[in-house]
Amino acid sequence: MPLNIPILLTWLRIILIPLMIAIYYVPESWVHAVGRDQAATAVFVVAAITDWLDGYLARRWQQTSAFGAFLDPVADKLMVAAALIVLVQLDRLDAILAAIIIGREITISALREWMAQIGAHRSVAVSMIGKVKTAAQMVAIPLLLYHAPFAGVDVSLAGTWLIYIAAVLTLWSMGYYMRMAWPHLIEEDRKR
Repeated sequence: MPLNIPILLTWLRIILIPLMIAIYYVPESWVHAVGRDQAATAVFVVAAITDWLDGYLARRWQQTSAFGAFLDPVADKLMVAAALIVLVQLDRLDAILAAIIIGREITISALREWMAQIGAHRSVAVSMIGKVKTAAQMVAIPLLLYHAPFAGVDVSLAGTWLIYIAAVLTLWSMGYYMRMAWPHLIEEDRKR
């Protein structure tokens, strides 16, 4: 396993996941609910920044590796899934939306792995719709974690709208990837 700054940042993101969850188990006598929300939001935002930074540094310093390419998306999906589950538990997100987003991530990860095995991984490379979906959910989640009004803006309402947009984009992007993979699925089925 290579050890460099981009991979260390990815490991940091993984370590921040249980920290974000643990914040909600701190007794209210220690920290007020607003303080917990702010701390969890800060942890999520730091984790999201490491997501961008590790990829940027790996490309810039030419420190990409097979292990890093594996670990980075795993860390991303764990981070998003954990945050969505916390939001469902806090009753700030419908379970169906969390299931749509998490289910899509599992499906597309499995599809990408299978496509790589048959040598057609380029067919399911990250698309613009996938990037827009990711941006929408990465803004929505901290807004829903923060939950309180900020500078006169109903942060929770903005986060709710964005997570609905992210869910629609999730389904759209899944359809896009499945459509791109379909000819390969049919071809592999014919070979059997």
